[in-house]
Amino acid sequence: MSRPKALISWSSGKDSAFALHEVRRAGELDVVGALTTVTETFGRVSIHGVRQEILQAQCEAAGLPQRIVPIPYPCPNEIYEARMGEAVTQAVQDGITRMIFGDLFLRDIRAYREQKLAGSGITPVFPLWDRPTPELAQAMMASGLEAYLATVDMKKLSAQFAGRKFDAQLLADLPEGIDPCGENGEFHTCAYAGPMFAQPISLVPGVVERHDGFVFADFTME
Repeated sequence: MSRPKALISWSSGKDSAFALHEVRRAGELDVVGALTTVTETFGRVSIHGVRQEILQAQCEAAGLPQRIVPIPYPCPNEIYEARMGEAVTQAVQDGITRMIFGDLFLRDIRAYREQKLAGSGITPVFPLWDRPTPELAQAMMASGLEAYLATVDMKKLSAQFAGRKFDAQLLADLPEGIDPCGENGEFHTCAYAGPMFAQPISLVPGVVERHDGFVFADFTME
C-alpha cells in the first residue's frame, strides 16, 4: 500500500527539522515537500528571519521540494490566511492528505491549525506533541541535530543569546522559566546539521540586528 503524502510545515528551525526526522523514522508518511512562509519584502523565513538561500540549502539537504508561501510585511491576518488557503488547495490537488507540524504544547496554536484544515482534505499531524521539552531538547541533541539561535525575543530572553548554538551549555545558561525548546516564543532557531540532512549546511554568523523587540542573528552561507 502506498503511504499518505505529506507536507511538512518547515520553519527552518529545530522543531520542524526534528519532526521531519521522527516522521521519517516512523515510516508511515511519504513527505513530499516543505511548506514555508517567506516574507517577500526581505526574502527571509517569516518569524525566524533566516535568509531564503539558507532555506533552499536546508530543503536540498533534506531532499524536500520547496513550496514557498510569500507574504508581505507587515502581513494582515486575512492575507496570511488567504495565501495559506491557496497553498492548501494546491496541495490537495496534488494528492497530499497530511500536514506535519513541529508544535510542542501550545494548545491554541494546535487548535487554530486544526480549525483551518478542517474539511480541507488535509489532516494535521503533530509528531512531537506533548513530549516534555527538557527531555525533547536532549533527544534533539542526541540525534545529532545542530542549530543556532536565529531570533530572540528581548522581552523574554537576553539579546546575548542570539547567534548561540543550541547545545547543552545553552540549556544550562537559560534563565529559570525559559522553555528549553523556546516553545513560548523565547527564541527561534536555524537548523544546519542532523540526521534529516544529507549533508550539513555551512553557516557563518553575521551581524546581530534588533527590530521590533527582537534580536536577529543574520547568518550567511560559506
